[in-house]
Parts: sequence; structure tokens; C-alpha cells
Amino acid sequence: MEMMKAIAMRKSARSYKPEQISDESLKNIINAGCAAPIGRGMYDTVYLTVIQNSEILKKISSTAANVFGTPSSDPLYGAPTFVLVSCIPNKQFPNIELANAACVIENMTLAATDAGLGSVYILGALCAFSADQTLIKELNLPEGFVPVSGIVLGYPTEPLTHEKELKQIIKTNVIK
Repeated sequence: MEMMKAIAMRKSARSYKPEQISDESLKNIINAGCAAPIGRGMYDTVYLTVIQNSEILKKISSTAANVFGTPSSDPLYGAPTFVLVSCIPNKQFPNIELANAACVIENMTLAATDAGLGSVYILGALCAFSADQTLIKELNLPEGFVPVSGIVLGYPTEPLTHEKELKQIIKTNVIK
């Protein structure tokens, strides 16, 4: 798929089939994330954790749902894969970890779309890691890394078939 078509086809998928994505697709998506631009080239401040263990996924989802006050919801949308992006906070460049994670996730989202997979950016469900510190321990993150955001991946229940029109919907000011 060409890049502009992948951008036009991309959408946030919030319902997934239970079957796991292929190892090859996962590898391509992770490689795309690793090709993202990282502030000051500090790739050693970003860490990816691929979670495909259904029990851990259920624990993250149910903990987040309880924090939201909606215990019957699934903040991970039933996706079989969750890639958590963790970063080392940078005091010199506050919030650069958010920008870095966003770049990584955008690359992964486009690679997932190219592979015919659904994805959605995950932020709110990260409250699960604050609410239940044992979840952080289960992830075995390296020292100094904190969860920043993530992406869920899987085969969407509704296929990616609609190519949206690429048009300027964000107000823009051009200064020449």
C-alpha cells in the first residue's frame, strides 16, 4: 500500500477479533515504530513492551475500567496485542517523552493499516498502572522507565475499507 493510501485508510478500531496477529506483522509494526524520529536521537530513552498475555491484558483493562467507573467496559477494546511505550522522563526537555511516544505510535499505526490490521492509540487506560503497582512489576520495565502511552493491535471486526478524503481540516496559517 502506498503511504498516502495508508494514511487515508487509517482509523481508530475499537473492536477486534480474538485471533492474534502474526509474528511477521508484529515485527514489521515494531520496526516501523523503531524508525520513528526521537528527540535528540535519544532512542535509549524509549522502551517498547509487547503484551499478548490475555490475563495481563484483562487485568490492565479491568483495572482501568474500574478507575473510569465503568467496570463493564473494555478500555483495550478486546485487542489481542497491546504495545506499551515507556520512556525515561527528561528534565531538560519536559514532555519530550510524549512527543517521542506519539511519533513511535503513529509509525506503528500506519504500518498496522498497511498490513490490514486495526489499531487505536491508548492513553487513558494507562491509569491502570498507577492504580495497581503490581502491573508495573509484571511488565519488568527497566529502571527509570514509566508508561507514557500505547497502541492496541488486532484484526478489526469491521475491515478497513473506507478511504477517507485527505483534506485540510485543521486551521492553518501560512506565513511567507
